[in-house]
Amino acid sequence: MSKRIIAVNAGPRKGWNTDTLITEASKGAESAGAIVERYDLFRLERYTGCISCFGCKREKNKGRCICRDGLTPVLDAIRESDGLIIGSPNYLSELTASFRALYERLIFQNLTYNRENPCCNEHPVPVLLIMTSNAQDTMYADLIRGYQQTLSRFVGPTDILISGNTLQLRDYSKTDWEWSMFDPKAKQERHETVFPMECRAAFEKGALLAGGQWHSL
Repeated sequence: MSKRIIAVNAGPRKGWNTDTLITEASKGAESAGAIVERYDLFRLERYTGCISCFGCKREKNKGRCICRDGLTPVLDAIRESDGLIIGSPNYLSELTASFRALYERLIFQNLTYNRENPCCNEHPVPVLLIMTSNAQDTMYADLIRGYQQTLSRFVGPTDILISGNTLQLRDYSKTDWEWSMFDPKAKQERHETVFPMECRAAFEKGALLAGGQWHSL
């Protein structure tokens, strides 16, 4: 029976860095025989982050967010999956608000507030977390490590892929914006040389995620 992998894009730009890396990771999972089901958070019906209703803390709802909105099918799919690929660009030193909304509800539904058993997730699944950023790869290492640790604890063993100094525009010269912080030539060169290697790394990680050989934090 084929494994079911959920791929979630928490970025808005179709065909760009985050979207491309998620697509490559998904292809890797498919190459290992998995079926990939994809969700683009910016194209879902309206949803919110955690509303602190504590419905998931009742015994009958344990491990299940009871808030019904555009994120409900995503949460249900992840809960029943064999693995999760999720990616987000970095906006203002954080992952997107769309990512945070899903993250809050994904984690909080499994948090028990019980010292002896802080997590009620009975079906851990491997996770690949992808972040893209126009800053250097190492700039947000602590941020991503924090997400990695929490996802590993409440969802399943999590590995990460960071793509930094990304290309944001096809041609920086065709705008009237004075983006003097960037070297367009260097960004283009990196996109043509380094980004393809990151795409390959995403493919390989997707294949490992679906193939059962996975990094454990």
